[in-house]
Amino acid sequence: MPPKLLKLLLVMRKPKQILKRPVFVLLCICFLWCLGVPYFILTKVDQRSVSVAADSRLRQNKKVWLETSNAQDVMKIFVKFVDDLLNIVESNDNVSPWLHFKGYKEELEAVQKNVEAEKVKGQMKDEMIKELRADKFQLRQEVTRLEELLKLQLKKEEKKEQEKDEDEIPENEYCPLPPLDNFPECKGKIQWMKDMWKTDPCYSSYGVNGSLCSFLIYLSEIESWCPVLSGRVVLSETKQPELQDAVMRKHFESLYQPLHNMTEFRWVQERIKSMEEIWVEAGRSLLAKYDLGERKAKQIFLHLGVLTKEADLKIVENAFSGGPLGELVQWSDLIATLHVLGHNLQLSASVPSLKNFFGIQTGGCPPRHSKVEANIIYTDIIGLRQIQSVLKASWIKYKCKIRVLDSFGTEPDFNHADWAKKHNLKSPFGGLDLSPMQFYTMFPHTPDNTFLGFVVQHQLSMEENEKLKSTQRSNRAVIYGKSATFWQGKESYLDVIHKYLDIHGTVDNSTLIPRYVTNHGIIKGTDVQTLLRQSKVFVGLSFPYEGPAPLEALANGCVFLNPRLKPPHSSLNTEFFKGKPTIREVTSQHPYAEAIGEPYVWMVDMYNQTDVERVITAILKRTIKPYLPYEFTCEGMLQRVNVLLEKQDFCSPAMSWPPLSVLQVVRAEAGTSCKQACRRAGLICEPSFFAYLNNASNLANHNIPCQTSEFSDDHIVFPAYNSTSKQCLFQLDPLLYSCVRSNQALNRICPCRDYIKDQVALYTGKELTLQKTTSCSRSLSPMKMGLCLVKSF
Repeated sequence: MPPKLLKLLLVMRKPKQILKRPVFVLLCICFLWCLGVPYFILTKVDQRSVSVAADSRLRQNKKVWLETSNAQDVMKIFVKFVDDLLNIVESNDNVSPWLHFKGYKEELEAVQKNVEAEKVKGQMKDEMIKELRADKFQLRQEVTRLEELLKLQLKKEEKKEQEKDEDEIPENEYCPLPPLDNFPECKGKIQWMKDMWKTDPCYSSYGVNGSLCSFLIYLSEIESWCPVLSGRVVLSETKQPELQDAVMRKHFESLYQPLHNMTEFRWVQERIKSMEEIWVEAGRSLLAKYDLGERKAKQIFLHLGVLTKEADLKIVENAFSGGPLGELVQWSDLIATLHVLGHNLQLSASVPSLKNFFGIQTGGCPPRHSKVEANIIYTDIIGLRQIQSVLKASWIKYKCKIRVLDSFGTEPDFNHADWAKKHNLKSPFGGLDLSPMQFYTMFPHTPDNTFLGFVVQHQLSMEENEKLKSTQRSNRAVIYGKSATFWQGKESYLDVIHKYLDIHGTVDNSTLIPRYVTNHGIIKGTDVQTLLRQSKVFVGLSFPYEGPAPLEALANGCVFLNPRLKPPHSSLNTEFFKGKPTIREVTSQHPYAEAIGEPYVWMVDMYNQTDVERVITAILKRTIKPYLPYEFTCEGMLQRVNVLLEKQDFCSPAMSWPPLSVLQVVRAEAGTSCKQACRRAGLICEPSFFAYLNNASNLANHNIPCQTSEFSDDHIVFPAYNSTSKQCLFQLDPLLYSCVRSNQALNRICPCRDYIKDQVALYTGKELTLQKTTSCSRSLSPMKMGLCLVKSF
């Protein structure tokens, strides 16, 4: 203890009453100071030790603080206080001691506040040090992470430079982009190849190596997105077997085996077997009439998308229980026709068999080749979607070889994907961007499409014909409608017919039809023919539309009662047609039969009892003989399909069939379509001639002067003529040529041709190859004129 402090304590023991209270207070203060001074000194020492590890800036700030407040200054203040206290005690007793202590009290309070402030500062600095240490630790972690990222980036850059050096293959020739007319996707595909050609090793197998030349060669010769480079010749990777001569076949044994191996073709096989003799005889007849030599046997692939499990339409399952048969009838007859004509067929009714044909394995590249390169591919719209899905972008390589069986047809504006999207004509069956003539229809209702047709089964076996000889036709009507739902709402119509005729049906449910109907249930085709030959009238119920049955009735000597549809049904007002790629108006249940007319086909208003009675009484006064248009016979289909195989070519830049010599130009009235204008002239619209008429100089040759002309793709009626301004408007997009559209302000310029009655797909002409023994002439009947037509024109 300091000497002065000890001296103070001894003096304070003197019994001086006046100093007891202040002395006691001072002793307490001194005791507190004694306790606080060591803590204060230790705090300074700890701060010095901490400052050694702290940041240099913190060390500097703390040094300033230590210089202004340290333990020595505190001790000096305390010693001075003790000296003053002793002097007061030793001084005159009359002097008030409080006056001497007054200054020290204020000084002691200031010191106490300073101590408390220093404590707070110490705590704050401790917290600051902790935060700085945490920040320092995070900073070290961040620096470490950044160093690792930098190392990885440097490695990537080195690897990229190395790959770049490896990819830089010297070019043997300069490969500028060739003209890209008609190849709008080429540039985009080149850019895609630059970025993605390493994603699949199959591209390297085709010779792609990262160079522009390899991209162009691949995209022009493998996937057909770009034009072929100048000087290069595209060769087939595998030499195809030389085509053999096509020989008319006289049996079906070689066809039955592949049909038998696939359950999807069970109904098809049964139909062909039931007509085998008719097909063979039709082939003999055609061969006897025409010179069918110098034909080559084509490799033909047929993929029936409607029969695949993926389509899930259950057509095969329902075919034997009253389901719709239109598609199966057409497919069956096409297969039989191609076989009889001597061509080589490969059949498919599943996606795996489709992949097998095209040689699809794995990877994104197209196959190098299929097992046998097809000359023609027949499919339907579902099948085409499957082909596109399997082949991806490379399906375009086969695009011109495809023929699509399409019952109701696809009109050009629905077929054109961009146009359909722009004009809200989207359809699940449209937007395929094919030539409209590549769609093959059941009936010749749309001249923009190709009429393929089918065969009406009307011939019975000799045994069945013998049985019918003793059977007379009776006043019997057979109702056209295998589903009982077709009969609903038609009771009044049927009641009137029942007054004159005994009504028979082949319906799936007898409980839903009138009691007076004799129902035979679902029966096979030959039994239906027998029933028709015993009856006088085949009665339509307005649905189903455009089926084969009415023509079967005519072929068996039965009149067809054809209901009118008012207003005409179309995709604009009828649920059945919604989604179909056409706005064609159906004016009756069967428009083709409607065109045949009386006495074979009678139009009737089902909801007008007076009209129904008038028609029935008129029919009963007449007797008709069996009638079938030649184009729906086996021989007629053989003839027509043979011509289409030999002459129709969508792979050539310009179509050469039909020949230009049969073109007849008709200027339609404003608001009239080319289909209507040609028909009024006794002709048919021929869309293959549109390209020729889409030219001012060619129109001048047909007395249509164009004072001005303009090319545009903003309308589907071009080429057209504005009679007011004498301006010719030409079509910029060939996929928009259309026979069926009109415009109220423009006169359409229509390409028409003649046609053979009952064989509308073919034309008459002097350049026909004639029958072996008889010359064709205008004096022949339409039927015989049709028989004079052969494969070449």
